[in-house]
Amino acid sequence: MANKQYLTFRLYDLQYGIESVLVQEIFPLPELTTIAEASAEVIGILDWQRQIVPVMHLGVLEGHPVQHCHLSDYVIIVQWEGLQIGIVVTQVNELLDLDTEDLATESFSELPSHINTMFIHGVATVNSEMIVLLSLERLFHQEALLNLIWDAQMQTNINQAESELSQTSFYDLYCSGITPKERAIFRQRAKSIRQPIDKLEVTKPISLMVIRFGNQYFGVNLELVQEIAYIRNLVPIPYSPKHILGYIQLRGEIITLVDIRHILHLPITPVTIGAMAVVVQMNNIVVAILVDEVLELSYINSADLKPLPTTTSTTNKLYLQGIAPFQEKVLIVLNLAKIFIEGELAVRK
Repeated sequence: MANKQYLTFRLYDLQYGIESVLVQEIFPLPELTTIAEASAEVIGILDWQRQIVPVMHLGVLEGHPVQHCHLSDYVIIVQWEGLQIGIVVTQVNELLDLDTEDLATESFSELPSHINTMFIHGVATVNSEMIVLLSLERLFHQEALLNLIWDAQMQTNINQAESELSQTSFYDLYCSGITPKERAIFRQRAKSIRQPIDKLEVTKPISLMVIRFGNQYFGVNLELVQEIAYIRNLVPIPYSPKHILGYIQLRGEIITLVDIRHILHLPITPVTIGAMAVVVQMNNIVVAILVDEVLELSYINSADLKPLPTTTSTTNKLYLQGIAPFQEKVLIVLNLAKIFIEGELAVRK
């Protein structure tokens, strides 16, 4: 059996998948700069870590006309053979391990007739739902798109591409009717994904999965994350500590579901079927951590990670690594290693 891990996401009525090793970053859709004479699927370019990256909307490949963009949309930065492009999607879902031997790779008769199968290398079925697996190789090898990516990577900032920019704004084309507040959010997002070159060269990036508990954002070391899962079943464990919610089954594997809000002294809400969990592993321990929401994958510079304020409670400080700026808010980086070492995630028998 040969398994590959895929990041799944939704675009309108279909769920898609991309090999997770090809994904570099995920973030909410920022303001884009539109370019003249681009192919229909390319809706603009953005400055990502001081690199100019074209952004495409897969809706065009589905046969839809130019789509209206929303604040709730996401951009997935993917890489193929050293080339990057952003893909706009409506919802980022979970990481899934798929058996490549079970993928349908020849006949796509079950797909809607308007789907362009040229860019698909397989179809998987998980929990009775079809997942369309994209082929980045075929996507990147469109001549017009490939030339655009090459041209973009030759630029160090958007102003260098001034002769190629469209006179029509991103908002006029794709976000007509938005409020000034929404426009400000789009622009702030564009600013936040730029990182000075000098910082990138002298500091070590930290990859995090950003999760939400209530109105607070927390970062989990991405190296510890196995996948994102939805709770479809829960078996309680009698006489277990209050942070142990029970067992869940994930593709035949029994995994303990824990609620670390008890440990962090955060407000508790009841667990419900359909809630989201992040499956993490350290050494031989695998647990699912109940979360309110998974927001995105984010990369911060180690230099941006600051010590905890003195007002933070002593108990919390034991399990927190530091804080960093995140979308005009504060991102609190969890020290999951400390939680594991202290045995807080273990079921005590």
